[in-house]
Amino acid sequence: MLRSTLPAAPRLLAHGSALLQAAAAVPARAQAVVTRPFLISSNTITRNVSSSSATFASVGTEAGGANDGEKASSSVYEFELEPATYESHLDCPTPPLTTTTTRSEALALYRTMVTIRRIETAADALYKARMIRGFCHLSTGQEAIAVGMDVATTREDAIITAYRCHGIAYVRGCTPTSIIAELMGRADGASLGKGGSMHMYNVPQHFYGGNGIVGAQIPIGAGLALAQQYKGRPSMTFSMYGDGAANQGQAFEAYNMAALWKLPIAFVCENNMYGMGTRQDRAAKNTHFYKRCEYIPGIRVNGMDVLAVRDSSKLAREWCVSGRGPLLMEFVTYRYGGHSMSDPGTTYRSREEINYMRSHNDCITGLKTRLIDHSIATEEEIKEIDKEARKLVDEAVEEAKKSPEPPIEKLFQDVYIKGTEVPSLRGVDPQDIHVYHTA
Repeated sequence: MLRSTLPAAPRLLAHGSALLQAAAAVPARAQAVVTRPFLISSNTITRNVSSSSATFASVGTEAGGANDGEKASSSVYEFELEPATYESHLDCPTPPLTTTTTRSEALALYRTMVTIRRIETAADALYKARMIRGFCHLSTGQEAIAVGMDVATTREDAIITAYRCHGIAYVRGCTPTSIIAELMGRADGASLGKGGSMHMYNVPQHFYGGNGIVGAQIPIGAGLALAQQYKGRPSMTFSMYGDGAANQGQAFEAYNMAALWKLPIAFVCENNMYGMGTRQDRAAKNTHFYKRCEYIPGIRVNGMDVLAVRDSSKLAREWCVSGRGPLLMEFVTYRYGGHSMSDPGTTYRSREEINYMRSHNDCITGLKTRLIDHSIATEEEIKEIDKEARKLVDEAVEEAKKSPEPPIEKLFQDVYIKGTEVPSLRGVDPQDIHVYHTA
């Protein structure tokens, strides 16, 4: 087993104004961003770990029982996380600060995060080329949350989120082609080209969107959890929202109902520090979003560390499925781009702040550093994964471009569940009447 003791990372003052005291080069405008500790991701912590004492052992294999490649894939690597990785509310349990992963899992996590980032990069380019129109919200920088949560759940667990949904759509079974085609409004899209960036779904794998109304998905998530409880299923729901939606009244209504009925749901706040262009402390008196409910336990997690996201999501699942009721989760993260493609993202924060966060807290770079520093993978292997992800997404873009736009008549289909259609449906003009015909 490979064990690494990570050196302490620099932390923010409890409610200070400096992004990091060590970041003296960052202008004052950028330093006044975070009003409580920002959890530093593992790439900052692991750069010097290769010099620490370490031992290695394979588990689950015996002499002659597996080849070297199989042994390497099943070998367990152990890491000590930074003490500020988790914070608890109302005695909510937290995962241990010692965590493990195998080579095969670590490489899979890296591959999935890189693929999501390539999808978002492609979406950015297509939008600027005017091949994607309308709203488009990218999750560049937040990939660890989608990926870590996915590996901690089963496909019977439900996930519902807001409009920054491309990463969740990918881990829940939507292909890069279907995601990009949907963004372009093409017939091969995840929602047949009728939903766009904010409305992607994969109901067979219990992914319920992609929702465009701020905070509206939070009580719908409670409804999903109620259905799971009513049907006696050993599953739960992650109802996700951003810090900008955390002040919505419907969120607190959902908290209350979930606590009364002990629903199997984790309310997950993806705190990327900004609600549109408003810094969190300018919109919320209490920016400890995991403490927002006096009767529901909560946990705050370093959302830039995929292993921390994985472990905390496992804990949340076990908590909810065991019948203990709801849980509040806050993943502290950061988006590199603007709120949407129409927002340059630099009018309310400095470029220096963005560059600093990208260079010191990036979730993909953090995992890459772990892989290389501990000889889990070589730089050549990492480069090959990067190349494969780029090729996969580039091919998806070309396939999506070949997909036709849906015909006009498709706009009037799928409005109602099959078998429940009304006799006719009105168009934009009162005289524009569309009649349903049964086959």
